[in-house]
Amino acid sequence: MPPIDLLFLDIVIILAAARLLGAAAVFVKQPRVIGEIAAGIVLGPTLLGHLAGDAVFPTSVIPPLKTLAAVGLVLFMFVVGMELDHRLIQGKGRVVTGVAAGATLLPLALGCSFALWLAPRYAEGGTLPFVLFFGVSVSATAFPVLARILTDRGMQHTLIGGIALAAAAVIDVVAYALLAVAVALASASGHESWRLLLAPVYVLVMFRLVRPLLRRLADAAEPLPYLLIGLFASAWAAEWMQIHYIFGAFVFGAVMPRSEAFLERLRERLEPAIHLMLPVFFAVTGLTVDLTGLRLSQLGVLGVILAISIFGKVGGGYAAARLSGIPPRGSAVVASLVNARGLTEIVILSVGLEQGLLDVKLYAMLLVMALITTAMTGPLLSWSYPADRLREDLDAAGRAGVRTPRSPNKATVPDSGPSDEPFLETEHE
Repeated sequence: MPPIDLLFLDIVIILAAARLLGAAAVFVKQPRVIGEIAAGIVLGPTLLGHLAGDAVFPTSVIPPLKTLAAVGLVLFMFVVGMELDHRLIQGKGRVVTGVAAGATLLPLALGCSFALWLAPRYAEGGTLPFVLFFGVSVSATAFPVLARILTDRGMQHTLIGGIALAAAAVIDVVAYALLAVAVALASASGHESWRLLLAPVYVLVMFRLVRPLLRRLADAAEPLPYLLIGLFASAWAAEWMQIHYIFGAFVFGAVMPRSEAFLERLRERLEPAIHLMLPVFFAVTGLTVDLTGLRLSQLGVLGVILAISIFGKVGGGYAAARLSGIPPRGSAVVASLVNARGLTEIVILSVGLEQGLLDVKLYAMLLVMALITTAMTGPLLSWSYPADRLREDLDAAGRAGVRTPRSPNKATVPDSGPSDEPFLETEHE
């Protein structure tokens, strides 16, 4: 069969598997992304590749699939950056900062400490970038998945949901910044390492010069072609500076004008392409994962990874929330939410594998951790935030005049709402 025919057939298989397992995940009250990630693993050597070899996904179709995956990842990271809004922390900056710090620093410290022990066996590059990368991988939080969980449960306009979402946004920004540092450290050798010095200049130019230009596009009749040119130029610049193209896409999204109508138009135009290409990204990542090859000793490493990931996130998030003045039940809700890794973790792991920061076996173990911690979020949330309590808080949000979301598929930001102080004083157990 000619390669182009097989490529189209493989795309059909990928989309069908993602749709089927995504629907199965929703049926068992899990985020759709868990099923889509699982579809990528199923199509790889763990199952389909083990049974059929490379008959379905031969090496000839991998490069075009990787190209599609990269384009989808650029669009997705642009939307993630676009969704981050400083209004998320208005009125509750002290609490959000505290929760984000606790939910980042503890797992980061635990992860870096464990990585020092793992480095002789699993570090593909230098020890320092590997240690930093591993710390980032266990301390990340899935802002997009968390936003979807909140909207699915109607929690995005409760104050505790807003705190968790804002903390996840801060954690994501820190995670991507540290990831860029890890990639830069791994790429620091060679005659082109001077390009890394331009990264701060690039960020300054984006926020000081590009952002005002983008504001002028907000009222244009057809801004998308110009935005796509700018987006892929930003991704190219980041890749050229050796800090990875996802960082360029993320920063370009972060400097977008904060006009809700403008952003909504962009979402509507980009979401179909993202829905097409992200399953391809999951499939490409799954083609490198063979869970059947994990040995007993590696299962022990996986157990430690799960322990430090869950304890670091849940423990750090809960302790930070309590120290910020949030009562025990609210702190448990926040800790449950920030424990989700989801798609953010998959992006981070794919960058690490691509940049040679970890090997395939450790990649597989961290991928399993991402799936388990994300799957835990729903049950933990149901335990810590019962339905009757959620109804009470939604009624309170309604009395406070918080608007309802325009779309169930995105996180929106209240026009106004109570500060963190009334929540800290009035939440009852």
